[in-house]
Amino acid sequence: MSGARIFLCLAAILTGRLSEDTPSDPRLALRRTPIVEACEKVRDAVVNITASQEIQVQRWGGLALEEMFNLPRRPMTTQRTNIGSGFVIHPAGYIVTNAHVAAQGADLEVSFADGARYAAEVVARDTRHDLAVLKIEAPRPLTTIPLGRSDDLMIGETTIAVGNPVGMQNTVTTGVISALHRDLDFNGRVLYGDLIQTDAGINPGNSGGPLLNVLGELIGVNTAIRTDAQNIGFAIPVDQLRRLMPDLLDPEKVKRTQLGLRVAPDEPRVVQVRGETPAARAGLAAGDVLLALDDRPLSSGTDFYMTLLAHNPGDVVNVRFVRDGRPGSARIRLEPMPALDGRQLAQRLFGVRVENLSQEVASRLGWSRDEGVVVTEAEAGSPASRAGLQPGDLLYTLGSYRVRSVEQFGSLIESFTRGMRADVGIVRVQRARARLLEGQIVAR
Repeated sequence: MSGARIFLCLAAILTGRLSEDTPSDPRLALRRTPIVEACEKVRDAVVNITASQEIQVQRWGGLALEEMFNLPRRPMTTQRTNIGSGFVIHPAGYIVTNAHVAAQGADLEVSFADGARYAAEVVARDTRHDLAVLKIEAPRPLTTIPLGRSDDLMIGETTIAVGNPVGMQNTVTTGVISALHRDLDFNGRVLYGDLIQTDAGINPGNSGGPLLNVLGELIGVNTAIRTDAQNIGFAIPVDQLRRLMPDLLDPEKVKRTQLGLRVAPDEPRVVQVRGETPAARAGLAAGDVLLALDDRPLSSGTDFYMTLLAHNPGDVVNVRFVRDGRPGSARIRLEPMPALDGRQLAQRLFGVRVENLSQEVASRLGWSRDEGVVVTEAEAGSPASRAGLQPGDLLYTLGSYRVRSVEQFGSLIESFTRGMRADVGIVRVQRARARLLEGQIVAR
């Protein structure tokens, strides 16, 4: 065979091999399953979350220089790091994850598939439903995961779990829906209810990541596994997330910014306008469909609340809406929520006295954040006492919200009536070690 023929044969072989890897290869098209397309669709919207926390502890026992020379013991700092997953729910930088991933008091870092990393802060945290919303400041609008629905899920339907198991970024596993409306209980007590059960691989680090259908739509938030079994994982249904978002993102509770209306979760439709509020004075009414806030189109109630969270008291917002088929608009100046006596409310409802966090107490607790209120007294037999609160505790969460001051604490409990319950998160120093504790308090 001549050199020219050998060259032509080699060229044909190489060309054939190259064509196998080109997008035009029909075999590649056959391998591009709906699962592949779903993963490509959400790749840039799934994040890894690292929660790092430094806790000061006092050394006890053992041979230390302080003991040898009769010097005061110096505190040691230990760092605790947890990993989890999450996903972008709004282009402005709002991310959903599990409440147990967004550890209280932790420094949170969010990383994307392209390597970008951002510090994150907790907007709201709901321990009862194990959901949290984080916020990052990104230089551009972010890719989001489309929300599906969970009221029409089918047993045997394909599921896709994406997340960060044991630190392995953007891992994809698949399975099916094994069951619906599962309750997860511990020692006879229901922790989470109405969950989706799937056999898609969910491992430590997957918590907070998305559970998808084959269309790449969110159907659940991965939350837990059965450690005493294999291939049994659970996810919070997306419809439950959608229902809870208005409360999680309420600017009146998160930022003390008053507008005075409530919007439906699925659509930007006004369901309530309170009297003597900015919204009422601007003429908005229940039934109005909001089209845009500050020229930003609104497609859902979540859109509305997340856009409103970017504003502070004193800002003027422009609202476009439709009422009975006729367009309308309004300029509304946001107002601060009326000041409340948080100390008086706390004592009346829970039998606890609280004060704002001082620098001295923060140093003693090893608490680096300017938030939380300090318990100075818990009346004997009061709800606070029965919940286990003690003088010196730092109360830093109530229900879904972070407690930032005595005044803001008052705003969180002003609507409480007798018998209402709320989860509380506290920091307590025990044996010279700061501990994070959670409990439940009931209004009297």
